[in-house]
Amino acid sequence: MNIQENISLKEYNTFGIDVNAKRFVSITSVYQLQQLLKEEKNVFLISGGSNMLLTKDIDTLVVHIDIKGVSIDRENPNNIHLTVNAGENWHEFVLWCVSQNYGGLENLSLIPGNVGTCPIQNIGAYGVEVKDTITKVEAVEIETGKLVSFSAEECQFGYRNSIFKNEAKGKYVLTSVSFQLTKNNHKLNTSYGAIESELASKDITNPTIKDISDAVIAIRQSKLPDPKEIGNSGSFFKNPVISREHFETLQKKYPNIPSYVISDTEIKVPAGWLIEQSGFKGKRFGDYGVHEKQALVLVNYGSAKGNEIYELVQKIQHTIKDKFNIDLEIEVNIIK
Repeated sequence: MNIQENISLKEYNTFGIDVNAKRFVSITSVYQLQQLLKEEKNVFLISGGSNMLLTKDIDTLVVHIDIKGVSIDRENPNNIHLTVNAGENWHEFVLWCVSQNYGGLENLSLIPGNVGTCPIQNIGAYGVEVKDTITKVEAVEIETGKLVSFSAEECQFGYRNSIFKNEAKGKYVLTSVSFQLTKNNHKLNTSYGAIESELASKDITNPTIKDISDAVIAIRQSKLPDPKEIGNSGSFFKNPVISREHFETLQKKYPNIPSYVISDTEIKVPAGWLIEQSGFKGKRFGDYGVHEKQALVLVNYGSAKGNEIYELVQKIQHTIKDKFNIDLEIEVNIIK
């Protein structure tokens, strides 16, 4: 292991925020990680860097999780069980699954980040959540260095949530994720968002999982900026869930407010719509702002500082609270 000093983290976070790591090390195996944790307990973990906003230099040891590899655990005529190491790029893994005709992840195409972080916030898109396919998560316990296993149930998955964002936060380093995917009779989900219209535009009536993946990629590329071109962390805010009574009160004032029914008593409202109605969509403040095509996405146009973007986050939250009486939750980790 080569511990380096004063390393810029600009290339290690998709926002492209230029802060320094006082000490930095890249880990390529579980064994290396366990050896490191014998000496270092106070560590700052980074993988794909897609779900964080850095607002300052990092004084603690930054550990870059770069453990690679995909293995087939078992399979039968209908299903395949895979274990994927944490350092694998998520989108590349999804594309590989699609190329092998392994179904279940196609709706999650083009989500930035690495496999190891997907269970933490239970990534989801277009009617699918990653919890639907996860069977097991392995992690190294920071305090003891032991490799432990979490079943899907033990992960306590919820909407953009898991045990790793709550009571297990800061206690484990996720090293691999196991999935159960379909080999035939795929359960296709085309009803969410613009997938059906995208397929119709290509005259596709009996889509394959590749057709769905291609449709999702086209939709996301049409409205979401590429982090390689404009720094961003994808969707910055969670879609709020409010009471039916609250929604009906808002609906009287805003008849066109979009919604998704969660239950008899709860309604989900798109955060992007709330932000757009508040006048932030496309607004630029120097080198940072809100993306012109998708109000959920905050962007770094070049050399913005993390605390500048965080000030914008707080301004948006205060405005949404005043205008709609809704508390807008942040999906991205703010490092401050």
